[in-house]
Amino acid sequence: MAPRYAPSLRSRLGPLLLFLQTGFILIYAFYFEIQENVVDEASFRDAYAEFQDVNVMVVLGFGFLCTFLVRHGFSSSGFNLLVAAIATQWALMLTGLESWYDRGKIPLDLRSVLVAEMCAASALISMGAVMGKANPVQLVLLALLEVSGFVLNEQLLQGLLKVRPLKGIMLLHIFGAFFGLTLTWILYRKGSERGFEKEKFDQKPGLFSMLGSVFLWMFWPTFNSVLVDDRFPGRKLGAVYSTYLALAVSAVTAASVSVLSSPRGKLNLIQMQSCILAGGVAVGVSMSAVHQPWEAMAIGFAAAVLSATGFKYLKSHMLLAFHCHDTAAILSTHGLPGLLGWFAHLILQIKDSGDPTVAIRFAVFHICTLLVTITVSLTMGTLTGFLLRLNVWRPPQNRKCFDDQAFWEEVPTGSNTPKPYRLL
Repeated sequence: MAPRYAPSLRSRLGPLLLFLQTGFILIYAFYFEIQENVVDEASFRDAYAEFQDVNVMVVLGFGFLCTFLVRHGFSSSGFNLLVAAIATQWALMLTGLESWYDRGKIPLDLRSVLVAEMCAASALISMGAVMGKANPVQLVLLALLEVSGFVLNEQLLQGLLKVRPLKGIMLLHIFGAFFGLTLTWILYRKGSERGFEKEKFDQKPGLFSMLGSVFLWMFWPTFNSVLVDDRFPGRKLGAVYSTYLALAVSAVTAASVSVLSSPRGKLNLIQMQSCILAGGVAVGVSMSAVHQPWEAMAIGFAAAVLSATGFKYLKSHMLLAFHCHDTAAILSTHGLPGLLGWFAHLILQIKDSGDPTVAIRFAVFHICTLLVTITVSLTMGTLTGFLLRLNVWRPPQNRKCFDDQAFWEEVPTGSNTPKPYRLL
């Protein structure tokens, strides 16, 4: 008997990817040009080193982060690379539309690629909410629509509220989290509150997942500082120091909360691997208002407590109360720390403002920024969710969720001939 879901890959995924990539090649051929005006070799080396750091985070960090599922390791890492590659190419086109309108060409340099990869990161965050329950066709469509929504949100913030590009991009954690939660709420499957048969964890997959967290933890200071203006090296170094301190504090605090919340007083690896990143997320959102080491450390401490507590108790309650099955706990990893960082930015900015009128204006401006971001995120997440619910995409059955067999071939040991998995 032929595998039931093989046609969904053969007749949908293959043509879709070929169509998209062919279209991208044609667009890049006619409308892109490489910028070769490098200032000096030292500046290029520094820029390329930062690009490598961000690339490692996107490909290896996010790729291994969701490999804690026993039977979904291939899909977690492989689909992450696929989505990142497509989303980055798409983001380069969308972020270059203004240059194309003005000059007829879109310049391509390291900075534009970095911005595109950070836009793609928002799609990778949302992908964690539906990981294991969506096929690659749905994930590709998710990436295209979410990157479009995120770039639209940036344009609205810059056009309506005059938000600086760096601040707009750093809201990717909040945007990605709310987009993913809306998506998983709309794609809710009956019976998922009882758990999926193959949604299981193990020590070996958990080790690979922790490796992804380590990659993210190591390179997060670059992620937060890479877009800071090079004309102000002090600000860039300040972002690096603040991010590292927040990450260090969140790692220690996450271990403490994990032990305290465990009935047996033991560390929970899956809980820790997400919560140790909370400080980097929160400081990234509030970075421009953090000027003292203790501020970054306090933000990292609060973010870790909030993230670890949310992972322990909020994930199950979200499923039972709101039918939101959040596979990778993106609400606790990105959503709550991102909101905390937004709130910390508001408090610190008001504290440093000597004029009450200026403080009130900033508070209104800051609140409007969050409201616009959440509104666009929820709207795009809703539209994407209803699109992905269509049976034409052939999503996997409940009993085939969290299983690599539906999408990958197995090469038996000692044989060079691929043997396809059978789907019963």
